[in-house]
Amino acid sequence: MNKKKKPFLGMPAPLGYVPGLGRGATGFTTRSDIGPARDANDPVDDRHAPPGKRTVGDQMKKSQAADDDDEDLNDTNYDEFNGYAGSLFSSGPYEKDDEEADAIYAALDKRMDERRKERREQREKEEIEKYRMERPKIQQQFSDLKRKLAEVTEEEWLSIPEVGDARNKRQRNPRYEKLTPVPDSFFAKHLQTGENHTSVDPRQTQFGGLNTPYPGGLNTPYPGGMTPGLMTPGTGELDMRKIGQARNTLMDMRLSQVSDSVSGQTVVDPKGYLTDLNSMIPTHGGDINDIKKARLLLKSVRETNPHHPPAWIASARLEEVTGKLQVARNLIMKGTEMCPKSEDVWLEAARLQPGDTAKAVVAQAVRHLPQSVRIYIRAAELETDIRAKKRVLRKALEHVPNSVRLWKAAVELEEPEDARIMLSRAVECCPTSVELWLALARLETYENARKVLNKARENIPTDRHIWITAAKLEEANGNTQMVEKIIDRAITSLRANGVEINREQWIQDAEECDKAGSVATCQAVMRAVIGIGIEEEDRKHTWMEDADSCVAHNALECARAIYAYALQVFPSKKSVWLRAAYFEKNHGTRESLEALLQRAVAHCPKAEVLWLMGAKSKWLAGDVPAARSILALAFQANPNSEEIWLAAVKLESENNEYERARRLLAKARSSAPTARVFMKSVKLEWVLGNLVAAQELCEEALKHYEDFPKLWMMKGQIEEQEELVEKAREAYNQGLKKCPHSTPLWLLLSRLEEKVGQLTRARAILEKSRLKNPKNPGLWLESVRLEYRAGLKNIASTLMAKALQECPNSGVLWSEAIFLEARPQRKTKSVDALKKCEHDPHVLLAVAK
Repeated sequence: MNKKKKPFLGMPAPLGYVPGLGRGATGFTTRSDIGPARDANDPVDDRHAPPGKRTVGDQMKKSQAADDDDEDLNDTNYDEFNGYAGSLFSSGPYEKDDEEADAIYAALDKRMDERRKERREQREKEEIEKYRMERPKIQQQFSDLKRKLAEVTEEEWLSIPEVGDARNKRQRNPRYEKLTPVPDSFFAKHLQTGENHTSVDPRQTQFGGLNTPYPGGLNTPYPGGMTPGLMTPGTGELDMRKIGQARNTLMDMRLSQVSDSVSGQTVVDPKGYLTDLNSMIPTHGGDINDIKKARLLLKSVRETNPHHPPAWIASARLEEVTGKLQVARNLIMKGTEMCPKSEDVWLEAARLQPGDTAKAVVAQAVRHLPQSVRIYIRAAELETDIRAKKRVLRKALEHVPNSVRLWKAAVELEEPEDARIMLSRAVECCPTSVELWLALARLETYENARKVLNKARENIPTDRHIWITAAKLEEANGNTQMVEKIIDRAITSLRANGVEINREQWIQDAEECDKAGSVATCQAVMRAVIGIGIEEEDRKHTWMEDADSCVAHNALECARAIYAYALQVFPSKKSVWLRAAYFEKNHGTRESLEALLQRAVAHCPKAEVLWLMGAKSKWLAGDVPAARSILALAFQANPNSEEIWLAAVKLESENNEYERARRLLAKARSSAPTARVFMKSVKLEWVLGNLVAAQELCEEALKHYEDFPKLWMMKGQIEEQEELVEKAREAYNQGLKKCPHSTPLWLLLSRLEEKVGQLTRARAILEKSRLKNPKNPGLWLESVRLEYRAGLKNIASTLMAKALQECPNSGVLWSEAIFLEARPQRKTKSVDALKKCEHDPHVLLAVAK
């Protein structure tokens, strides 16, 4: 007991000790704690001193705080130039004049600080950028990865496991060791495990085997267990431990062989084991309770109304989806007994049963339902031999001769000659089946096919397919003149029999004829039905839409027929001729296009584009004289046409006939003096190297068209080519006075100044151009590139930021901004660019690079 006693118990507390103070406890004081009154001469006891005065340290802090009121006038705090670092008069009163003086000094400090503020901030910014570029933040390094967090779904967020504080868990939650004495039986048991038990009953080794009560069992005259390895010589005792070890070794070898086997069914694939288990789960789509409820409900329906076929079918399918196939088969067979006249029950039973059993089920179903077409079809499907299928279907046709489905299934199995004979009988049994009549007509000769189709029209006067087939038959045999008559007679006959002519259905039939190669039939059908059911004012619009639809369906002959019919109705419509010409250009031949254009210019001689298309077609074919003759005819029809004059000039200049081009341009300037004609004249002389003539033509043109910016550009560029910088600058400036909104003029002038080394002037010109033309991406881009070419990358970046603020949807600026960034930051800038301009080609190209 004395050893467990703490040494500090019963000892007086040290001076300044307050119980519980270390753990933050606050106590209270009673009279008994204070004790009796003490004399002034008694020694000081600070154990119960108030807070702040208990220790010597508290007293020292108090005296130090009192001394802090005095100024530090030590020599170490004195400077010869500035004096004392502190204020000599801080202890004095702070009056109004002191406050005013402090405000003046603060204003001076602020003013001095603002003088170099911009330069200092710029330098600090550059230093920070340089530092960030060398040592980027972790936030910048993972910014592109953090953006992908937006793709995380709510379910994925919720599936993230909670982070537990597993650090130092063992130290925070110590687990005391428990020592429990081990019983003696444990040691005795383990001591016996290492011993060899070798005593065997002599009766077991009398015959060298094992003595069993069963005759002929293991008791044999042959020494089965008497092996040199298991029986020790001279003793007759077995080593049971070696027998156990041998048995374990043999078992391990067999298990290894089984696990390595590929074809054995006992192989266990640890990776695919769970997948195999999942595949064995019935895919019923519900839980066990729902299945039980459904099973009880269907059982109740079967018991209440046992002759209700859907109940038996639903019960069988429920058991099938739950994996109980045999139960489903038993149920459906019970259903066939309760509902022998239900076709669906028999078919479901045939579906659930295996092959041979299914055949028996179908045979039984035929005995109960000899008129069921579906059962006969199922019986034919179950047969694997073609002869057996034919036999089943012919037997079915004996019982149900008027079934079109059975006839079609039987005909499909026959050879053409046998099929023709069978179809002859089929149309007699099913005279209202269009498919059978048409199939017979396809197998017959031309003369017999006409007779078959005539009989089909007599039996079915309301079907259009028979008439269309007759027209295709005539076209296939070369009687194209009969096609139009047959289609017209078809329309008349169908209307007489009360059939409504559905325009969309007939157009679909025409498209099918086009795809089948029956061009005449398809065109005849289009001409017959294209105008049915359309208002007169909607004809042009509707026909053009029909033509586009036919082109989309790859029915080109149908579209050609529609254009031909529309041109007959609207021969003077230039738009229809143009649509037809573009169709022939894209989908026709050169000959068909030229023939169409000849007809077009005859009906619309004032349509310049038709003349130009004809001339270009001849030119591309290499027939330049024919193109000239077409343009000559075009001049006669349109003497003052600028387009035709320029097309003639282009034809001559492309074929190196420059003198002809000059003469044509001279005539054009006299007959059609437009700005483009003058520009082409100047360009021709400029390209040929006649700069003087080009300058003269340019001056003459500017007298008439001084607000045409291209003339000013050409004049300035010619002067620049002759190295007349001042004249070029003057030409550009004059042009900008007349055309202040021409972006190319501003760019040419700025590049001229940059070329001669006047970078400041080029920058001023671009700033002025941006004021004249706000929100112009081209001018902003040139300003950025100017600074970049000058080596001022920081200014270029600043300008780019301003440009993107003013033109946030400009793909050209965003693509340039991507390349201005350093390589690590380009990916981030690319993401921002794609957000603003997702489908812009410049941005997509920049991102791809």
